[in-house]
Amino acid sequence: SHPLVATRIFRAIEKGAKVLVADPRKNQIADLAHLYVRHKPGTDVALLNGIMKVILDRGLEDKKFIAKNTEEFDAFKKQIDTVNIEKTSQITGVSIEDINALAQAYGKAQRASIVYCMGITQHTTGVDNVKSLANLSMLTGNIGRVGTGVNPLRGQNNVQGACDMGGLPNVYTGYQPVTLGPANKKFAQAWGVDELPTNIGLTIPEIMQGIEKEEVKALWIMGENPVVSDPDANHVVKALEKVELLIVQDIFLTPTAKLAHLVLPGVSFAEKDGTFVNTERRVSRVRKAIDPVGDSRQDWQIIMDISNRFGFEMAYDSPEAIFKEITSLTPSYAGITYERIEGPGLQWPCPSLEHPGTPFLHKDGKFTRGKGLFHAIEYKPPAEVVDDEYPFWMTTGRVYAHYHTGTMTRNSKSLDNEISEGFLEIHPEDAKALDICDGHKIRMASRRGEIETRITITDRVEKGVVFMPFHFEEASVNKLTNPAYDPIAKIPELKVCAIKLEKV
Repeated sequence: SHPLVATRIFRAIEKGAKVLVADPRKNQIADLAHLYVRHKPGTDVALLNGIMKVILDRGLEDKKFIAKNTEEFDAFKKQIDTVNIEKTSQITGVSIEDINALAQAYGKAQRASIVYCMGITQHTTGVDNVKSLANLSMLTGNIGRVGTGVNPLRGQNNVQGACDMGGLPNVYTGYQPVTLGPANKKFAQAWGVDELPTNIGLTIPEIMQGIEKEEVKALWIMGENPVVSDPDANHVVKALEKVELLIVQDIFLTPTAKLAHLVLPGVSFAEKDGTFVNTERRVSRVRKAIDPVGDSRQDWQIIMDISNRFGFEMAYDSPEAIFKEITSLTPSYAGITYERIEGPGLQWPCPSLEHPGTPFLHKDGKFTRGKGLFHAIEYKPPAEVVDDEYPFWMTTGRVYAHYHTGTMTRNSKSLDNEISEGFLEIHPEDAKALDICDGHKIRMASRRGEIETRITITDRVEKGVVFMPFHFEEASVNKLTNPAYDPIAKIPELKVCAIKLEKV
């Protein structure tokens, strides 16, 4: 579901690279993998700890890298020493032989790269999952060199750019914390105000809770469709119906936009100028190909006009003028100009006009924080587990033909014809026990809601586990998913919940 990255993985396989895949569902990449393991949903930390236990037991760790470039290794090793491989196999459902094989292949590789997607982060233990991947990378010295590293694939195009620009509740551009005085003073001076708030804002789950508590009175949503994408979607709809003012800025009248008091028509990528930042931190130009359609307007112009009506004057005359302000306030972007990114773009950090950009981070073990920090992490089960009433594990994800909530792809006839409706993947033995055949309708229910959809019988999922894509409004699987979230990152546990199934 990340075609450009996937293409590069395919090319690497052709050149002799070995690919190891761990996923509760056998996806298309797994079909080409040298080793595929199917672990149970929500057991990522257990599997990674088991792999690292084998690496340490067999002396495959990079002792020189650890000694020179990391800290807190002893506390980490003490925790890993308590890991029991037999128990790890029971928790994850992965055989001891496969755990050993994963550890051997990764631990012995001269260069090994970790690539992960939302299946790692969308858990109540999402931060633990990411830290565990960092542990594995540092343990084997697979970081700070070409062809190594921990590589998160962002969920949507330009998510990297949005985060870089301060699209998070706790930072300004370039991840400068709002809680730090120097950053506040710098931005306040640039924007001509005496001071700026130092309190951290709300994440999406906290915003919905804030509406319930009548602490959030107005919400402005740009290019997002939480009615389909967010967990416990029925609860999301109630919150959006309750908020005093809901503004949605988008290119189509999405299910979320239909609830809005005011819809502001934005423009697509083809109707705007500016920059995008991709997964590898590459800042590239995007150029307007057509004029905005109908009454739609460029997003920055809408924001600027509303700001002026509020009494805070913005007087930018182009996206480039905004970008120049960004680079003047953001050290990691300081050396990037429109002229320098006319061609293939530049990768930040690029701190000066003479700097060539940074192809990969942490070169020669030089981490931003100084030394790489090991974390001792114990496995914790998901927030919701199966029981007699809700006996099936459900996980969600994407399909190749659609993108996020289908706002754009389902308006493309060719893509919608590829996969035109939602479906539930179920193991043949489970389908037989429920007396249902391929294509039959089934009712799915969790502790939060229920939906109906058609089934696809497949061995891509194991017995007791079902998978459903989340792109489809008329089969909105996120009416079922669990809104419990990671206590640090506040990302909801979209990838694991317990459900029951009933033949329709």
